[in-house]
Amino acid sequence: MSKNPSRTPSVSEKRKQEELRRQKEQQRNKIIGGVLIVLVVAAVFFLWNRNNGETSSGTEIIDERPLAAIDPAERNDYFSEAPPMTIDTAKDYEAVIRMADGGEMRLRLFDDEAPQTVNNFVFLANQGFYDGTTFHRVLEDFMAQGGDPTGTGGGGPGYAFDDEIIPGMSFDRRGLLAMANSGPNTNGSQFFITFAPATHLDGSYSLFGELVEGDDVLGGITLRDPAAATTPGDTISEIVIVEQ
Repeated sequence: MSKNPSRTPSVSEKRKQEELRRQKEQQRNKIIGGVLIVLVVAAVFFLWNRNNGETSSGTEIIDERPLAAIDPAERNDYFSEAPPMTIDTAKDYEAVIRMADGGEMRLRLFDDEAPQTVNNFVFLANQGFYDGTTFHRVLEDFMAQGGDPTGTGGGGPGYAFDDEIIPGMSFDRRGLLAMANSGPNTNGSQFFITFAPATHLDGSYSLFGELVEGDDVLGGITLRDPAAATTPGDTISEIVIVEQ
């Protein structure tokens, strides 16, 4: 008599088969669970980096900052000509203005739209030109102006360069960074940050950046009319450049 290949498994064999199936299922579930955890962690890490890219990415440019070692007033007319183009417009640049009282403002620079102006600002910042200078002119509902090594409103780096007016760009909001000047094509080192829309400035001042962090610090800068002030303005500890 031949053996029956379709013999019904015994009870003990069924139990062994069920236990083996259960173990394989548990192992598969553990693998799937582990993969899901890895994917979730990776997704969280990616989103965190994307949402915090403006504040955590990039490399702070560390230069010797030679002018930081001399008194700000001695930096007045220190240079004889505007700096050569050294920034890479394929990269992104930000400026971090650190105040002596500990506050900090972070501004995105428009290097694609205003490369000459951004290059000048980056150069002066990396030289330490702005370290220890003040916001010498701060007018309510208008702007905070700094960048003068003498703190009087009449100082500068010793050279002037042409305006860089961005077509279609308007002083239509708070937190815009632009060059101060005494007329067309007289840009040097002085800059200002708007407190409010100032569309009457459109077409006359080189706009080259925008505040992305530190609005509370901007709002906390002490008001100062240079014509009547008896004390110096709020001091800038340093301006550092972040390259991304």
